Amino acid sequence: VQLQASGGGLVQAGGSLRLSCAVSGNIFSAEGMGWYRQAPGKERELVAGMDATGRKTYEDSVKGRFSISRDNVKEVVYLQMNSMKHEDTGIYYCNSYRSNGDPPAWPWGQGTLVTVSS
Repeated sequence: VQLQASGGGLVQAGGSLRLSCAVSGNIFSAEGMGWYRQAPGKERELVAGMDATGRKTYEDSVKGRFSISRDNVKEVVYLQMNSMKHEDTGIYYCNSYRSNGDPPAWPWGQGTLVTVSS
C-alpha cells in the first residue's frame, strides 16, 4: 500500500485547507481511514478517523472545525479543515484507522506540511 498526501501549505489563522490522500493497493474500501498529525516536537496523533462502517471520530481540539470524508471510487480520503488555528500546524499523514485501537497498518507516506500563521 502506498499513501500520497497532498494539499498542505501556508494559511492564515481562520482560513481553510483541504487535504487529500490517495491510497494505492486495492484495499481502500475495506479499511477505515484516518488523518494523523505530527506537530513540531510532539508525537504523531490521530486527528480524525472514519472506520469501515463510516463512523467518524475527531480529536477534541478539531471537533466542529475539521471533517473527514472519503471517495471509495477514487480511493481518496479527504480532510476539510476550517477555522484553522496556529496549533493545527504540523505534518499531516493518512493511514488506516480502526476504532478498536489497533495501530495504523501501513508504512507511513511523506505526509503534507500545514503551517498556520497566527
